[in-house]
Formats: sequence, C-alpha cells, structure tokens
Amino acid sequence: MMKRIVLVVSLIVASFALHAGQVIDINKADAATIAKEIKGLGPAKAKAIVKYRNTHGPYKRVEDLVKVSGIGEKTLEMIRPQVQVISKRK
Repeated sequence: MMKRIVLVVSLIVASFALHAGQVIDINKADAATIAKEIKGLGPAKAKAIVKYRNTHGPYKRVEDLVKVSGIGEKTLEMIRPQVQVISKRK
C-alpha cells in the first residue's frame, strides 16, 4: 500500500515538474538558480547543495542529494523530476 502511495505522489510531482520547465543539473547550477528553479527548495537548502558539491566534489547521481544536510528521502522524491546530473565538474 505504501509503495502505491509513493508511486502516485511521485507521478503527480513528475507531472508538475514537466509543466514547470527545465530540469536543473545540480553539478552546474549555482545556489540562486537551484532555489529559483527547483520547487520545494529554498535558499538555505540550495546553498547546502552547492556547499556539499564544493566540499566533496561533483554529484555522481541524483540520489547523492540525501547526503546534504536537510535533504531526506521525502525531499529527494519531491524534487527528483526537477534535477539531474549531467556534468561532473572538476
């Protein structure tokens, strides 16, 4: 039952993201872009994403966002359709 609920919620979020516009590469975007473009993240979490990237190197996959303080599984599932990892910055 819980898996079905998570699936339905994920599909709803994905449909909103498709209408919202572009998908953000978390290895390229600055904190201002992340906060502005990713629904569900504010300036503090956006800064934490960039700080983690600068400290630990580029994200290898979207799931690495749970390593950032303040981002858990629920937040990840909510923003997953809006983020991607394309470039691996050096």
